[in-house]
Amino acid sequence: MSQVGVTLPFDGLPLHQHREAIERLADAGISEVSTGESNGLDGLSPLLLASAWRPELTLSASVVSAFTRGPSIMASTAAALAEAAPGRARFGIGAGSDRIVHDWNGIAFDKPYSRVVHTLRVLRAALSGQRASAAADSAKALGVDFKLGRPPEQPPALVVAALGPRMQRFAAAEADGVSLNFLSSDDVATVRAAADGVTRELPDPLGVQARVFVVPGEGDAAELSARRMIAAYLTVPVYANFQSWLGRGEQLREMSEAWNSGDRAKAVEVIPDEVVNDLFLIGSPSTTARRVRAYLDAGVEIATLALLPPHGATFTPSDQVDYLCELAGQV
Repeated sequence: MSQVGVTLPFDGLPLHQHREAIERLADAGISEVSTGESNGLDGLSPLLLASAWRPELTLSASVVSAFTRGPSIMASTAAALAEAAPGRARFGIGAGSDRIVHDWNGIAFDKPYSRVVHTLRVLRAALSGQRASAAADSAKALGVDFKLGRPPEQPPALVVAALGPRMQRFAAAEADGVSLNFLSSDDVATVRAAADGVTRELPDPLGVQARVFVVPGEGDAAELSARRMIAAYLTVPVYANFQSWLGRGEQLREMSEAWNSGDRAKAVEVIPDEVVNDLFLIGSPSTTARRVRAYLDAGVEIATLALLPPHGATFTPSDQVDYLCELAGQV
């Protein structure tokens, strides 16, 4: 069953004041709340509060870096999420990026694919109540052996953030779901095709979760907000490689060259309009709702909305919630 979710927390709203927003969104039809984990709040606390206020919500930690938390702490974190939302918890694992892992946390960003693979296999064993060493090769590769003292009765769905065909094939084989961002609804077919022919080791089909970026309003301010985020993210190697694989490498070449030369303003300016329109949903709630439906029609199980205010605009938490409620009501 397709779901529409939102990204937490809301800018400008302290976490302890989120209750009214969560309740309004749930009443409007939002069925999932999702977090990331980079340089803001951690990826668990907002979800636990939301679950206490509206227990029916699906909780998605999307995603936690396989580098920045050790395997046993990551397993404990996933177990806590599963206890908070039995049968409705989704724990996302990704490599992160060299910027987050190395520059912000001082950890070597080595062999990211292998790190994610081994982490998922160890978590799968630990969350089922086994010792980590049940995933023998992976436990050895990570240098760990532990057993959770409190494995959840219903383990969370283990979701892999995949920005390339190799990781997508791994997710198709061994993960409960795959988490994606910076892609258009048309790109979903490309991603799904990468998993064709992969032998799946789990009984249930692979779920697809996509973070969809939404900018309210129209005009230069809305477009500039999207352009600035594209330039900031799609110049990071892991995201740049993903866009190249999707076929946008040449379209983004001039942006990357300008960014790497230090000309940030030019990098923002030269992004083709087509790329902006592909990767961001800009406009009124009715306009963006139609485009959200396109993701769901393309096979996305959960479309998680990430709201960006127009550049320079005053966009209060109440404005954000009003917009998302109206959008959700039209999907």
